Amino acid sequence: MQCSNPAPSRSSSRTIFRKIALASALSLASAASWCAPDSVSLPGDRAFPESVTSTRDGTLFAGSLATGGIVRVRRGAAPEVWIKPGAFGTASIFGVLADEHSNTLWACSGEGKVSVAFAGDKNLCNDIAIGADGSAYVTNTASPQILKLAPGSNKMEIWFADPSLQPATGAGLDGLAFGNDGNLYVDRYTPADLYRIEVKNGKAGALTPIHPSRALVLTGAKRPLGGNSFLIIEGGGRLDVMKITNDSASFETLKDGLAVPTGVTRVGSTAWVSEGQLNLFFDPANKDKNLRFPSTCLRPPFLGKTTSEDFT
Repeated sequence: MQCSNPAPSRSSSRTIFRKIALASALSLASAASWCAPDSVSLPGDRAFPESVTSTRDGTLFAGSLATGGIVRVRRGAAPEVWIKPGAFGTASIFGVLADEHSNTLWACSGEGKVSVAFAGDKNLCNDIAIGADGSAYVTNTASPQILKLAPGSNKMEIWFADPSLQPATGAGLDGLAFGNDGNLYVDRYTPADLYRIEVKNGKAGALTPIHPSRALVLTGAKRPLGGNSFLIIEGGGRLDVMKITNDSASFETLKDGLAVPTGVTRVGSTAWVSEGQLNLFFDPANKDKNLRFPSTCLRPPFLGKTTSEDFT
């Protein structure tokens, strides 16, 4: 999935949602046969990955917030620039998500198989989830909206909107993922809070706050694990397993001390985390500097028997 944002700011008058063919990226090899390194340094100056995704064979994809373009890391191979910065009009890429059922890589920037613009004048395509019917759901961080693109459609609809979810300051809606109960779970980045949106026959229903077992810091991307459990990123430095029970959420931290993590994806029993280092990217002191920051994807192992049941 793909959305286009003309500048790496937190607001834009035009945001595009697009998809790119995955055919050239896939193989039939098992991810379990890939003895991966503990980290991958992404090529290029100022990579600043905002999101990371993967296919079943263990191929990783990460987009650059600073320059655009998408890096691909195939098993046993060095990272390569799969889509060059600036290609298809990309300027800054936020969310990326591989959907192998439709042979599509969705990304929040640029052009591809499908290019669909957001409506309105306050848009920032941030993260993506695929529904049971193949529809793509996207958070709009600049407005309190979740948009939906149905299979075969070239027009996005505002699937959910609630003005109460627009924070007074900072960034709003960010990560989203469907639970095993069929409902959609979303978070807000700066307020670091969680919600469930009931889904009835594909339509948005009631909005319910989810009460966390502890205070959270800058909640972002999440990916489903099954059983209403999710991997979730805290931009304050953590990778967690989040388990939803009724209207409450408990957390187990798998890794702490990450450099402003921005995205997570699962490959077998391993989590890959993009370290976006957004504190450096958004620092005005670095605006005109051609600095190279070591942007990496890390793979913390899943820890403890308490989470092993989630990875079957």
